Amino acid sequence: MHIAVSGSGPALVLIHGWALQGDVFAPLVERLSGQFTLHVVDLPGHGRSREDATPLECESVVAAIAAATPPAVWCGWSLGGLFALHAAASRPQVQGLVMLASSPRFVREESWPHAVPAPVFAQFANDLAVDFPATVDRFLALDLMNTDPARADLRGLRQRLVDAGAPEPRVLEEGARLLQSADLRGVLPSLRTPSLWLPGHRDRLVPPAAAHAAAAVCPAGAAKAQTIAHGGHAPFLGQADEVAAQLQHFITAQVVTAAGRQPTMQ
Repeated sequence: MHIAVSGSGPALVLIHGWALQGDVFAPLVERLSGQFTLHVVDLPGHGRSREDATPLECESVVAAIAAATPPAVWCGWSLGGLFALHAAASRPQVQGLVMLASSPRFVREESWPHAVPAPVFAQFANDLAVDFPATVDRFLALDLMNTDPARADLRGLRQRLVDAGAPEPRVLEEGARLLQSADLRGVLPSLRTPSLWLPGHRDRLVPPAAAHAAAAVCPAGAAKAQTIAHGGHAPFLGQADEVAAQLQHFITAQVVTAAGRQPTMQ
């Protein structure tokens, strides 16, 4: 599994969402590499890990990432949040958890209304399989439509992600199954790892209510939810400064200070 390492300071693991790759975090890498050692993951079958045959399921992916990274805060975006949450519940080396536009459950059911209906998700999965470039381009355009076109950190990023091409077909299928079936709500009441939940106000895939409901189930004082105003499903693109500031504050004030020491440095 390819993990790009850059920067210096306390370790922060960044895990991207379904069908994209670690390069999507470029705006955060630019803003955070001066304060943290960033471990930017390309999930199996995606990006520079396209030849990695690790199954796209929680324990296999978490074991591979944990074996290749030091004790750190783990930040998962969208699908990546499932891996980060599973790691926080099962690995003591996870010193803090950031759920970025992510949820313990992605598909709606009677006991969890804070998600997309199953038919809507199925249509999105089908669109990705049929026309990956157009679907990704539309998805990114929604998050970038209100941003300054002159922003240097976004110049060319959208096209670069589209040009990178689709992941391996088997991980598109595995990712769809994982998003449809995963339900990690059961780990929340005993989740002692400090956690920060950052939903986007305009997110149509993971409603902000999901993050606030999940944080409310965590032990008292262990979790905080903060909605990113104007943010979509990838708020670190359009609102990169705010997301970076939230991450920096969380890691410094809630993880470093609470532990009485900095997370292990590389």
